[in-house]
Amino acid sequence: MKTVYVLNGPNLNLLGMREPGIYGSATLADVQKLCEDACLRHGLKLEFRQSNHEGELVDWIHEAGRLHAKGELQALIMNAAAYTHTSVAILDAVKGTAVSLVELHISNVHARESFRHHSYLSATARAVMCGFGVAGYGLAIDAVAQW
Repeated sequence: MKTVYVLNGPNLNLLGMREPGIYGSATLADVQKLCEDACLRHGLKLEFRQSNHEGELVDWIHEAGRLHAKGELQALIMNAAAYTHTSVAILDAVKGTAVSLVELHISNVHARESFRHHSYLSATARAVMCGFGVAGYGLAIDAVAQW
């Protein structure tokens, strides 16, 4: 059984409270349940994590990379949140591990502030999803299950 890593970056622990007009009312626990259900449908194992700390996210990408090297990783789905627009370290971790990455955003980042239009991750991502709300997580898992 292959594993899907779903990693969430800074402030996503505030889902359900933070700017519900942009991010909706679902909590991170709701998102985890959605991902668990999607993985179950496809016979995939789920590793679902959130951190506000860049280095911890990098360590988890390395962990996913070790699974990838053993042929046990289906994909990495990552909502790097603000780190999408700032983190060369996360970019280098993805490139260094050669994991198949889906870059995911709950909101349509291209309809928001201009600084959100640039992503360090997009160039190395196999796919980019934005603007589907938290439903995008399930859609991403449905997609990577076909890889």
